[in-house]
Amino acid sequence: MNRITARALFFAVGVALTALPLLAAPPSTDVMAPIRQFIDGFNKGDTKSALAAYAAGDISIIDEFAPHLWTGPNAAHAWAAEYDKHAAATGVSDGSVTYRAPTRKEIAGDLAYVIVPTVYLYKEHGKAMAEEGQIAVVLHMEGGGWKMRAWTWSGVKPHLRK
Repeated sequence: MNRITARALFFAVGVALTALPLLAAPPSTDVMAPIRQFIDGFNKGDTKSALAAYAAGDISIIDEFAPHLWTGPNAAHAWAAEYDKHAAATGVSDGSVTYRAPTRKEIAGDLAYVIVPTVYLYKEHGKAMAEEGQIAVVLHMEGGGWKMRAWTWSGVKPHLRK
């Protein structure tokens, strides 16, 4: 290979390597995507879809039923199992969560904090119950999209649905 051809090849490879990041799909800016995925999966009883909304690694969850705090790489699975156990013990069935547009979104690089107004609807021993509240979620950008790293639920005392 002569000197001019080698330079041209080196230049072409350099241009191609520089352009590759520009051709890659841009990261998702929709911080609500994994939150919707989690809640919609929960509502459909699709645990696999709901759990796929979580980030890799350690997760933190705070919720109103004991033990109230789940942490670590298996926290989401442990929370889901404990939710089912709690529901069975307290006569809870037909649980679903409605949600509205976020009331707060803070994005700083690959981290985001989002607050979403919610209503947890369910039956307790056959009685229609409601609990207005909100979920605060910390998300992490990974693999081109947002994933849930932590969340906490807070709401009013459950009451009979009107």
